[in-house]
Amino acid sequence: MPKTPTAKIRVPVAMQLTTDLVARTLRVVEDEGPEPKWTPISSQKLDELVSRVEREAGDDEIWVFAYGSLMWSPGFGVSAREEAVAYGWHRAFSLRIERLRATSDAPGLMLALHPGGSCSGLILKLPCATKKRDLRTLLAREIRYAEVCDMVRWVSVRTPTGTRRALTFWASTKQSQLTEKISLTDAAVLIAQACGPAGSCAEYLHRTVADLADRNIYDRNLWQLQKMVAATLRALPED
Repeated sequence: MPKTPTAKIRVPVAMQLTTDLVARTLRVVEDEGPEPKWTPISSQKLDELVSRVEREAGDDEIWVFAYGSLMWSPGFGVSAREEAVAYGWHRAFSLRIERLRATSDAPGLMLALHPGGSCSGLILKLPCATKKRDLRTLLAREIRYAEVCDMVRWVSVRTPTGTRRALTFWASTKQSQLTEKISLTDAAVLIAQACGPAGSCAEYLHRTVADLADRNIYDRNLWQLQKMVAATLRALPED
């Protein structure tokens, strides 16, 4: 069987973004409603998106490429999983948010998939018995606004058993205001400050990097980012 070229190296011993530092970023935040200037996806539009993905999948099983929170919190019963590498793509904190894990007064960033490089993660198989329901739940979680329906697509990934096609969520160039490039320095400031009803961006970063480390996956940019966020938080006065 073909083997996946490894994208793993030994992960550094300890994260600098500790759980104690993350705890400083957590607070109770009231839900402010949808993102400003964006249109919540309607039930009809969501159903159309589900139907589109089902047509594109045909009779094939649906696998989802997970590179961020879907790795440690998929939100559906996973019937199978495999390690996978998406070549020609990389993960980056570039998705600007003012809700969920942020507010308008303290905006933040979450991960998106961008063209270029390579990205190690997992592929998760939707259970056949509940495939349609789980697909709708997944799309409702990842595609919250009508304007970003084009941010779901298929990618080719390499796994230990060969090449598979997987559904994923990416930074569409059509939504440049939402996913514009940002330096690690600026990203660290935004991540350190942002907290919303679902938790903080620092918590999201910590859980993602920790999960990758548990899998012996080293993402250089994310490892550097967690160090920068930790330094930013240590420099802040404690309450």
